Amino acid sequence: MNKLYILLIFIVFGFSAEAQMVNKSQKGTFLLKDATLHTVTNGTIQGDLLIKDGKIAEIGTITQMDAGSTTIMCTGMHVYPGFIDGGTNLGLSEVGSISLTQDYRELGDFTPHMQALTAVNPNSVAIPVTRTNGVTSVISKTAGGLFPGTAALINLHGYTPNQMFAGFKAVQMNFPSTGKRGRWDRRKPEDIKKDGEKAMKKMNDIWDKARQYAAIDSAAKATNQKMDDFNPQMEALMPIVRGEAKLMIEVNKDNDIKAAIKWVEKNKLDVIFTGVSEGYRVAKELAKSGIPVITGPVLSVPGRSSASYDVSYKNPSIMHKAGVKVAIRSNETENVRNLPFNAGFAAAYGMGVEEALKSITIIPAEILGVSDQLGSLEKGKIANIFISNGDPFETKTQIEHLFINGYKVPMESRHTLLYDEFLERDPGAGK
Repeated sequence: MNKLYILLIFIVFGFSAEAQMVNKSQKGTFLLKDATLHTVTNGTIQGDLLIKDGKIAEIGTITQMDAGSTTIMCTGMHVYPGFIDGGTNLGLSEVGSISLTQDYRELGDFTPHMQALTAVNPNSVAIPVTRTNGVTSVISKTAGGLFPGTAALINLHGYTPNQMFAGFKAVQMNFPSTGKRGRWDRRKPEDIKKDGEKAMKKMNDIWDKARQYAAIDSAAKATNQKMDDFNPQMEALMPIVRGEAKLMIEVNKDNDIKAAIKWVEKNKLDVIFTGVSEGYRVAKELAKSGIPVITGPVLSVPGRSSASYDVSYKNPSIMHKAGVKVAIRSNETENVRNLPFNAGFAAAYGMGVEEALKSITIIPAEILGVSDQLGSLEKGKIANIFISNGDPFETKTQIEHLFINGYKVPMESRHTLLYDEFLERDPGAGK
């Protein structure tokens, strides 16, 4: 069986190598001339944008150019900041049926110290596929138990994980659920209650130990001593206990969301709620808490059989209108490329185009603490930019040019190369 797995991996990655970029990314100075610039933070303007040294150097009417710069005429074209997906397994999984190609799940229920960034595969087949739809940055996250690991924000260009790192990390927590885990869950109500209480007790016990560990560490440092036993799990939680780092809490059911809000307030933590599929049922409570939300996927079915078919589409809008800061994620691996269409559905079901655009650009940048670098077209920000021939929320729109960290990235992927290969098929002479 092991030999079969190894053979399959060689086949998969051998084909992947054939399906990756043929052309290299280009570094240089680029003038995007006569474009419709969707700045996100300062409205839409007609003008030019200069990319230099990996950043946006100028916006407006630009007449003087450096020698050796490249001009891209953008008449009739649209320029947007690169989209940011607030939750994916991108770079951590290749083939769902082959466990050896999946690095987003670790053994054990308590592994907050496991870093998603170290496992990211920069040569993942899904990364170029994702970029060609205008997604330039994603949260790459782990999955599994109560504390499955530490997620990281990455830019989708680079030869190593460290080159891709975009400045944000956070420990993840799956808040204990007191409801059914899905339509397949056949547990009795009393069993569901017992399991929920057991999980809550385990979470609180871990948190009590983390507080004690932080207190002992502080006392040791105050007397210039070192702790005898190094605990990597507790070390990962210590900055959160001290209010120095954010915690990403996955929570979805309405009662669980309310319980999570109380738990966060009790422990005085700086958190981000993720998932929040039933946020529409407790939108007022979420708004009052001030906790930002990364919700999605929007392209999903209702979690309750009694719910309307379109509640997942309306969920971001209802929370936003209640006053919640809402970003949208795809929660995908292969189909992270569909992030703009998740936002498009949110726009159509009450959020509006402007707010939906913000929910995958400047809002996630603000939530993740990187809005000084990403999320909008502003002078001095990193040049994560794409140029399209229309509205990126429309499936017919084509992305013509893409820049990440100022590099002009080829619009090639496994999909485009296969399309080109089979567009003009020649079966061979005499056949």
